[in-house]
Amino acid sequence: MSALTPAVQRLRADHAPALLAFERENRDYFAASVPDRGDDYFARFDERHAALLAEQATGLCHFHVLVDEDGRVLGRVNLVDVADGSAELGYRVARSAAGRGLATAAVREVCALAAEYGLTELRAVTTVDNAGSRAVLARTGFTVTGELVLDGRPGLAFVRPL
Repeated sequence: MSALTPAVQRLRADHAPALLAFERENRDYFAASVPDRGDDYFARFDERHAALLAEQATGLCHFHVLVDEDGRVLGRVNLVDVADGSAELGYRVARSAAGRGLATAAVREVCALAAEYGLTELRAVTTVDNAGSRAVLARTGFTVTGELVLDGRPGLAFVRPL
């Protein structure tokens, strides 16, 4: 990505203030499609951020932020539950950045990074009613592998070989 477009960066300690602002600004927006993180998440954000960095250092997860040229976080793309060459992909993009193709571009970039991390397959899930997320997964090479219930709502499971 060029200097004028948002860049995917591996999560670092200095991302904390911008990441917290992103989560606060978009809390209601995210809660419309995924379970809310809860008040404790925000009250203990610094502790949680340090724990994520420690977990990332073990190789069990790979956390990324989508950052604009001013250092503002516009999204997150995470690979969690790394095991046996596989990981689960999760992502969210700010309401102000939605609909601009940023999620698709960021997921594509993290798929390439996943291969560099030695992964051979990514999994993802989303609710059936989350058309935007389903479209991002389809555009980035994920295919449906089955149906499931996600937080009490009908969902779909996806996979993408790397």
